[in-house]
Amino acid sequence: MDEKVKASWERALHPETLKTNIITASIFSMAFEMLKSSIIEKIEGFFTNGFDENGMIVSPEYKEKVLSLNRSPLYASLKWLQDMHAIDDKDLERFEHIKRCRNTLAHEMLTFASSGVDFDVAEAFEEMVGLLRKIEIWWFENLEMAIDPDAYPEDLDLEQVIPGPVWGLQMLIDVALGPEEEARKYYNHFVANTDKT
Repeated sequence: MDEKVKASWERALHPETLKTNIITASIFSMAFEMLKSSIIEKIEGFFTNGFDENGMIVSPEYKEKVLSLNRSPLYASLKWLQDMHAIDDKDLERFEHIKRCRNTLAHEMLTFASSGVDFDVAEAFEEMVGLLRKIEIWWFENLEMAIDPDAYPEDLDLEQVIPGPVWGLQMLIDVALGPEEEARKYYNHFVANTDKT
């Protein structure tokens, strides 16, 4: 058997490597879905006029001002965020790169497991967290802080703010892919705090 082919199959079939690669690809896909949901649902929520028995009552303005920008609700939402100066062209390029990485990991699992991919998965995760953070901080600054500025200190450092979705995504990455001690700190903190109640 050709040495390259042999080495490739050895990597693909090694139990630890295979498990790690499957978990990595799964977490990346899940994280990408979290990013998409955050992009779409935050805007949809902004245009919501209450609730009824069917759920949210989305204002007709949502269709006019957001969904009219693209056939895809995701790309319409990205365009709306760009128009609001929450993101820029570079962020859209970053989103496309993240999406390509996700597609590669989801659709070429065996290739990833046997010979790797042509991008740094850890860097792609960082890009995803960075983009989500930028969008969430924009919402925090332009909606939450704008609605009730007195609820926040004047000298609030936005670099220190960790929005919930960003914290959730980072926790998911740390627990699933980080070193054992990093994963354990979330678990230990949870157990220590729930035992007090």
